Amino acid sequence: MHVRYFAAARAAAGVDEEHFELAAGATVASLLAAILGVERPEPPAGTPPLARILSRSSFLLNEVAVRNDSARLFPGDVVDVLPPFAGG
Repeated sequence: MHVRYFAAARAAAGVDEEHFELAAGATVASLLAAILGVERPEPPAGTPPLARILSRSSFLLNEVAVRNDSARLFPGDVVDVLPPFAGG
């Protein structure tokens, strides 16, 4: 799976994107567990921990919103992590 991080998720993850090799039958939930299993440096001051950001984020699977973390993933899928944001 290819994961792309945006805004605060990018800051907390410490990278713009990364790849994960998951077993057949992987789900969004198992991908999130793999993301949280990566040892990372502390996020910048004022940035919440990645676990908290992921718990509040929206996800796109191949550019389509995912509402259920039991959605199945397949090799080559792209998952975007979109933390909450405000704007005007």
